[in-house]
Amino acid sequence: MKIAVTSTGTGLDAQVDPRFGRAAYILIVDSDTLDFEVLDNKENVNALKGAGIQTATTISNKGANVLLTGFCGPNAFKTLKAAKIGVASDAGGTVKDAVKDYLNGTLPLADEPNAQGHW
Repeated sequence: MKIAVTSTGTGLDAQVDPRFGRAAYILIVDSDTLDFEVLDNKENVNALKGAGIQTATTISNKGANVLLTGFCGPNAFKTLKAAKIGVASDAGGTVKDAVKDYLNGTLPLADEPNAQGHW
């Protein structure tokens, strides 16, 4: 399974970035091997609008099955759901910890967005 995780840095020991659309980086982590690909999200960090939708499209194109992040707004949430990507909000700690929490079942998938638009 491919797990997308918002990140403040480029490694598994980096902290989860609480923002989705404007996260500094997105790590696409293989749940079996913990191998990962780093996506630089700089084009969306300062976007006027649509950052969440654009970032959702990017991780969908990378084949992610689930997203781990701190906060996800309504437009991005709808886009992710349409792409059949599960969203686990309220992730924290390191990227590696968030992946382990999700795989252990202590970080459940969300039923709805947990942030207002343009958070």
